[in-house]
Amino acid sequence: MLSLSFLRAHGRLLALGVLLCFCSSAGQTYFISLFGGEVRAEFGLTNAGFGSVYAVGTLASAATLIWIGRLIDRVPLPLVAAGVLGMLGTMCLLMGAVWGIVTMTIAIFGLRLFGQGLAVHTAMTAMARYFEAERGRAISIAALGNAAGAALAPIIVVAALTIFDWRTVWTITGAGLILLIPIALLLLSGHADRDRALGARGTREAGASPDRTLGQALRDVSLWLLLPALLAPSFISTGLIFHQVHLADAKGWPLSLMAGSFSLYAVASVAASIGAGPLVDRWSARRLIPFLLTPLTLSCIVLVPSDAPWAAPVFLALLGTSTGVTAVIKGAIWAELYGTAHLGAIRAFGQAAMVFSSGLAPVAMGVLIDLDISMGAIAAGSAIYSVGASLLVVTLGRPGSFRTHPRQSAP
Repeated sequence: MLSLSFLRAHGRLLALGVLLCFCSSAGQTYFISLFGGEVRAEFGLTNAGFGSVYAVGTLASAATLIWIGRLIDRVPLPLVAAGVLGMLGTMCLLMGAVWGIVTMTIAIFGLRLFGQGLAVHTAMTAMARYFEAERGRAISIAALGNAAGAALAPIIVVAALTIFDWRTVWTITGAGLILLIPIALLLLSGHADRDRALGARGTREAGASPDRTLGQALRDVSLWLLLPALLAPSFISTGLIFHQVHLADAKGWPLSLMAGSFSLYAVASVAASIGAGPLVDRWSARRLIPFLLTPLTLSCIVLVPSDAPWAAPVFLALLGTSTGVTAVIKGAIWAELYGTAHLGAIRAFGQAAMVFSSGLAPVAMGVLIDLDISMGAIAAGSAIYSVGASLLVVTLGRPGSFRTHPRQSAP
């Protein structure tokens, strides 16, 4: 479990991880969707129209993240953290000033790129790179920022919208993010010593795979067999949460029941994250990944047969458990498989794939809803997919013994 000595020794770096993950809220689906009604009304957009703008911005951010995410391998962490917060704040300011569909698409692109994409990517890459024996614990602490954002940001935004118009709320959010830059730099004071210590110990860990470039990782069959399981949480959870209003209507639940149940989502996410960290440190992410989708599968199964009110909090509690477990295991798996020398580039690929899947989810599930496919059927299909993806991981062989190509010289 977490110890006070661990927190005292690494508190500032851990705090940076929490800060970046919390600030990523500004680019997350649950945050942006809160402004959907006001945005659609002002610009005369339908649900499908706003969803299309959102999808275009998200997919473009995923494509960009693949190459910009590797900068963390070459640029000092303080500069990356300051740049991410500064650009995320700037995109919030732009969102508050949008005057048409084009500028809205650009703003959403930036929010998704620097929020859901780079803020989380920077935090998790730093945790995986600078922690070794306690990597799982470090990632689990940083992931608390995600849970805190999911729990607090919607409440803050809803309260702010009772006082200010939607544009002002975005402007205040952007200014606040920019003002956090000095705090991030203060947390990273003396970071050069940490980089020197990392270089001194080397990037190869005992029992781990040798460091590989992104190109070598992409030629590894294990990556492609793992990818369906790694992408399932972002696709399924984003799609179901984005269409939570329709889900509530279809099940006959008041929207207040869904909103209130998100507190259980946050609590479960925190508990699962804290619990998963020590397990990863003890058993490794490679041994645990066959069980990654168990909570997600159960959350989907709950939605299939029941319209009873109890299903809403149980569904969101299991979904929160999935979120917490996924954050820790996905945060550690890339370093375990491919080392840390090119971790930024490799993790950027995985993060971009996740953002891409989350961008497709609202559109894909929206099409199914328009075709009168029930939410129960969508949930059943999601559960079946999760089971299939888990079985695909099992085909890799004994957990922890993934197949990789022999090390090659970097081109």
